This record gives sequence, structure tokens and C-alpha cells, in this order.
Amino acid sequence: MIRRIQWIARILLAALGIATLGTGAWLFVELPQVQGLHERAAAASNAIYDRKGRLLYEMPPQGGGRHTPVPLAEIPGWLRMATIAVEDASFYRNPGVDLRGLLRALWMNLRGGEVLSGGSTITQQLARNLLLVPEERNRRTLARKLREAVLAWKLSRRYSKDEILELYLNETYYGSMAYGVEAAALTYFGKHVRDLDLAECALLAGLPQAPTAYNPLENLEAARQRQAVVLDLMVRQGFITAEEARLAKEEDLALASAPFPIHAPHFVMYVRSLLEQELGRERLEAGGLRIYTTLDLDLNEAVRDIVRSRLARLATCNGHVRECPPGGHNVRNAAVVALDPQTGEILAMVGSPDYFSARIDGAVNGTTALRQPGSAIKPITYAAAFASRQMTAATVVWDVQTAFLTQEGEPYVPKNYDLQYHGPVRLREALASSYNVVAVRVLDAIGIERMTDLARDLGITTLDRPRLGLAVTLGGGEVRLLELAAAYAAFANGGRAVTPLAVLRVEDAEGHLVWSPPPGLGRQVLDERVAYLITDILSDKMARIPTFGEGSVLELNRPAAVKTGTTTDFRDNWTIGYTPELVVGVWVGNADNEPMWEVSGISGAAPIWHDVMEVALKGKPPQPFARPDGLVEAEVCALSGMRPTDACAHRVTELFLPGTEPQQPCDMHVRVAVDRATGRPATPDTPPERVVETVYTLFPPEASEWAREHGFATLPEGFRGIGAGQRDEDGPPALALAAPDAGAAFRLDPGLPLSAQRIRVAARVADEAGFREVALYADGEVVARFSRPPYEAFWPLRAGTHRFWAEAVDGQGRKVRSAAVTVRVVR
Repeated sequence: MIRRIQWIARILLAALGIATLGTGAWLFVELPQVQGLHERAAAASNAIYDRKGRLLYEMPPQGGGRHTPVPLAEIPGWLRMATIAVEDASFYRNPGVDLRGLLRALWMNLRGGEVLSGGSTITQQLARNLLLVPEERNRRTLARKLREAVLAWKLSRRYSKDEILELYLNETYYGSMAYGVEAAALTYFGKHVRDLDLAECALLAGLPQAPTAYNPLENLEAARQRQAVVLDLMVRQGFITAEEARLAKEEDLALASAPFPIHAPHFVMYVRSLLEQELGRERLEAGGLRIYTTLDLDLNEAVRDIVRSRLARLATCNGHVRECPPGGHNVRNAAVVALDPQTGEILAMVGSPDYFSARIDGAVNGTTALRQPGSAIKPITYAAAFASRQMTAATVVWDVQTAFLTQEGEPYVPKNYDLQYHGPVRLREALASSYNVVAVRVLDAIGIERMTDLARDLGITTLDRPRLGLAVTLGGGEVRLLELAAAYAAFANGGRAVTPLAVLRVEDAEGHLVWSPPPGLGRQVLDERVAYLITDILSDKMARIPTFGEGSVLELNRPAAVKTGTTTDFRDNWTIGYTPELVVGVWVGNADNEPMWEVSGISGAAPIWHDVMEVALKGKPPQPFARPDGLVEAEVCALSGMRPTDACAHRVTELFLPGTEPQQPCDMHVRVAVDRATGRPATPDTPPERVVETVYTLFPPEASEWAREHGFATLPEGFRGIGAGQRDEDGPPALALAAPDAGAAFRLDPGLPLSAQRIRVAARVADEAGFREVALYADGEVVARFSRPPYEAFWPLRAGTHRFWAEAVDGQGRKVRSAAVTVRVVR
């Protein structure tokens, strides 16, 4: 028995020895030598080409790019401490290995999970990036983690902590093609690393974890948030005081971008960011990729030159120096994107006039930055209205002063760009001439969600914030030029969603396909007939004359649809337009959001759009927009948009979706037999030679004030009862409530104060009523009294059932009371 036990023990010891040797061999076999880290060769660069195979940039892999090693003595102590605080707090105490991280990796491996790369020490990161081959470096396995740990331990035995830290700070990638802290300092701040202060050091130290996401030249807000995290960690480690951290967080950062050889830099950076998402940062940095893009370099450089030329003219008020203040129109930036609407391919992307100019924040990509679009968003509102079949291009909406109730219970009274009201306007003219009041009334009629849902379907990802109000149709939300141009591409291609494409394919060094994108042309999101209606309106030169005049810069030598936009205080202006084969979007403004001086979409962005379109399409035959089947033409009254009668002198032909043509005859124009001797309605006893037929225009109550101000002849006294029954021949003039609607129900929002929850109460009166006073009542109490229109006020909501009515006093002192309406308010 004893011999048997001894025999078993020997076998177990032998097995343990073999296992130990096997484990050692597994860990140490073919481990790279830790000597000569500085001589490690960089991997092959990634090459980015335009659509014709011309080199745009050689993208450095890990260890490549701008790289100027500096001794540790030239690296500020703040930068060293910030890096240690955020990457490896126990750096000077640990043996180069994160024991907790190793145990966690072992536990995850036993559970069958993926081994993550987070939690590595500075020494482990250095070992992984400089000693492991790319194939092994990119694996998330227990074997790689253990071999990395062994190498880190060996590095700690061979090199001092300061040598390791110096290597790490000189070899780490900080984004924007900058490797090492000296290159990063020059790239982001335009100064040597030795000259950085605490705030700048903390920002740089936060970049290596996600250099694209935290790039301060493209996303300063995210970079500042990351900087705050680093500063807080420095306080926790006792490296700085809380007061020093506070002052660093509040410091204004002066960013600068340093030049490096590159074509179309905004586009190249966009491609790099895209491929980091698709392939992963580690694969991209492994190098050896051939990236073929959609860009046309010739067109892109022509676009850049046009932008610079037009901005130079704006700097001197288009050459008229005496007519503008110093600095001209105070506009420094512009961005342009050109897309193929049939494929989504990006043909040109110029994010600013000079990527390398710190003075104008040139590295900010204006094609992807969030800005307010002004009226350039309106076509989506009208497309949603037409698609709902609630409205047509012939629908007349009254462009008069109108108060809308916001979600906060406040009145919202939109104004047109020219500060004028235009009375009865068909939607064709309203969109082409960009009337604000009509756009808001259209959105109010169809509902905000219908418009934002369509925007989302068209590829706009930024209009999902809660509580977007009616001003969203005037540009109250924020969008990206690239996404808005892609939305317009759907109008150009017949209603199919477009995803902007920047890359055609990615190959490895041997020509094998690594990645290719899905098609840019997506599903049908808009009826092709509705898309054509928008195109037909935006290309209608006559419909835009009231605002833009004849022969404007919006006209090309071929059919083209186009829309402009200008935001409050001239902070942004836009022009986006298209032909069947090209969409061009232009934004003009200042990257720091400083207002321009009197620059609108037509004076700032439109000339750039015009020049880009002409250059891009030069030598190509004009293409008409193909009208799809399924649209019908019908004649309508030019003023009312309704089916014309013999009293309608002016008529137009309009396009309609089948079944939406107006069926009701025009009731705005009426023929009246008048006794020319008395000026009153003719009677059966009036001699025929004294009878003359006169056409009068009847205006609804809400437009009566506008009609009087614009000198329109209204129905004289004694003609009551003629037309649409708006007058009572024997009784006093009509009086009615315009708001709220009878039977309406409202719900109190517990998240808002009661004082902010109100509804609109308004009265309307007939023309020539002669009222000297109108009062609005709620539950028997006076809400407001008026001596002239508009007769509207806002009443605070309270739970219960409530009755509203209006009372008026005419010129003879007679009192008139409207019918009452009842509404409910629930909690």
C-alpha cells in the first residue's frame, strides 16, 4: 500500500512539474526581447485615396505620424502626474503589473467571458503597444493578457520608472495624427510640451483612452468633460489642490492646429473617425490598409477655393468697403458638402476655409457640427403636410399676425423675415418665398411629431429632444449640414432615404477586401409624388419672386431646386439645393457662434452654392426633374386656392395627389348686383340700366385687419348676407369664439408650475362689425377687454369643466354675445 501511495505521489509530482514547465513555455515562448524599444519599427501606414485613386493622406499607424520624442525633463510635472492619475495611480509602486487586473482576466476566462483590455498599467500598455505584434495586440484573450503582464514585469526589471514613463509619453497616440506629447502639444495648442500649463496638461492626459471622441478640435465639450475627470483624479491622488483644479477647469483654452501634409483634411478626419467605429481603433492603427473613398479631389479643391474667395468678398462687403464696418460682415467660416443623391456618395467636404487656422477654429468641421438651420428645414414640414393629404400646394393659409400657445403656456407670435404679413398665401408661394408665419401654421395643423418623424426617416438624427416647439419649423432645433443635405437628396431621388457614404472599400496590403459599406441609397420613406411636389416648388422661379426677386443668385443655367435659411441675429445662414445628379449644402457663419453682420442665406451661403453647382456641373447637359406618374393638374383660384367660379379673375394650374383637388367652389369672390345710383344692392325694382355687377372679395374675420391695412375693398354696409353667410342682414354683426375649440380637453402637466400652463382664448368678428369693445369671458369672469384686434388672451388652466364666450358692444351701444363653448381640464 505504501509503495502504491509513493508511486502515485511521484506521478503527481511529475505531472505538476510538466504542467509548470508547460505553463512557463506557454508564457515565455518566443516572447520579444525588451531591449531596444526605441528601435522598434513602425507598421506600414494606411493610405487614403480619392475616388480616382489620388493619394489624400498616408495615415500613420501606431508609432507613426507626427512624432518628436523629448526627454522626461522637458515634460511638465503636471502632465506626468495627470497621466499617472488617470492611467496608473500606483505606477511608482507597482512591479509593472496590475495584479487585480490579471486576477479579473483569469476569472473572466474561467467563466468563458471576453478578456477586456481596460485596467492595464502604464507599463503593460507600453509592452502591448511596442512589443506585441499587431495580430496578438488586437486579441482579447487570457494568453495575450498574461504575456503582456510578463513583458511588463520584465520591462520594470530592465528600465527605471522614469524611463518607462518617458517612453510611454513619447509613444502614445493623442489623436489628430499626433504621437507623443510633444506632437500633441504642437497639434492642439501650437506650443512645445514644456510650455503647457495645468489645464492643458490635464486635457492631453485624458486623450489616449479615446482620442477621437475627446478630440478638442472636433468636440471641445467632450474634451473639457474628460479634462475635469483627470483634474478630479489628480486631486484625489494629492497631486494638486481642489482650488488648482477649479481654476484649471475654468481656464479658457486657446486651441491651435499645426499643419501636416494632407489633402481634404476635414474629409480625411471624418473617414478616420468613421473607420475607427467600423474597424476599431486597434485595427486601424495596425496599418497596412488601402482606403478608397468617394471624394473627388478636384471638386473638393475647387470648392475650397470658392469658399475662400466668397468669404474674402464678405470681409469687404463684397468690395464696397465704405458701406460696412471694420471687419466687413464679420464672417470667418463656411462649410460645403456635395453628395450624389442617387448613391449617397460624398463628392466634396470642406469643413472650413482653412483647416490649419487657429484664428477661425479651422479644424472644426462645419459639415458635421450642430447648428440651427433656419428656414432650410421648412421643406420637411411641407413634405409632411402634403404626405398627410391634409394640405396641398394650392392650400391657402393666412399670413397674418397669429399667436400660438407653446408647451410652456406662453404665447408665441412668429414674424416673417421681412417683418411684413402677406395675407392669403398658397403653400407653393409660402414655401418658395419662405414665409415664417405660414410654416408655423402648417406645422401647428399637422403636429410636430409628424414633421420630426419624417425628419428622422430622412436621416436627421438631432431633432429627438423633448419639448421641441413650433419654432422647430423655423430652425429652432439643431442639425448637421451633412444630414440635412442627405435629407434633401431624398427629394432629388424620388423619396428614398440617403446615408452619406465616404468610403467605397477598404483593402489590406495584398488587395484583399477588409470592409465595404452598405449601400447609401436606402428604403422609400416618402411618396415619390410628394418628393416631386417639393422639388417642383423649390425650383419654381416665379413662386420665389416675392422674396428673392427675379434673376437671383439662386438661379442656375439648368433646372435646380433650392432653399435658403437664416437664423436669429445672423449666427447661421444656409443654402441647400440640388439637381437630379447633385446635392450641395452650404453653411456660413462663425465656428464660435459669434453673430455675423447682416449676412443672410441669399447673400452669404447662396453665392457659394451657386458657384459650386456651376463648377461641379460644368460641361454636363442639363437634366430636368422627372415628373412621376400619379399626379393630376387642376385649375384653382389664385387667391383662395379653391375651385374657381366665374367671379375669379385670376387662376393658376396646380399639381395634386389624386383626390386632394379642391372640390368646394371659391367663396372669397362674389358677384353683387349694385344700383349704381344708390350704391346699394339692386332690387327687383331697380331699372336694368342702373344695375351693374361688381365682384367683391370676402375676407375671413382673422384677415379683416390685414385687408383694411392693405387697402382691399370690403363689402359695404347694406350688403350683409351676401356671399358665405358671414353677415346677418337684420341682426347685429356675427361674433364667435376662435379659441378654444368646443369640447376640447386639456391635461395639467405635473412637471410644470400652474402659472406656466395656459390656453389661448380668442374671438373673431365679421368685417364692418363696428365693435368698439370686445370682452372675453371664462366661467363668468372677464379674461380681457379689447378696443381693437387681435382679440386674444391666455387663460391659466385649472382642473374642472369651464365655459367660455365673448361679448361685444357695437357703435350704437348694443351688446352682442357669442355662443359659449365648454372645455375640460384634467389632472
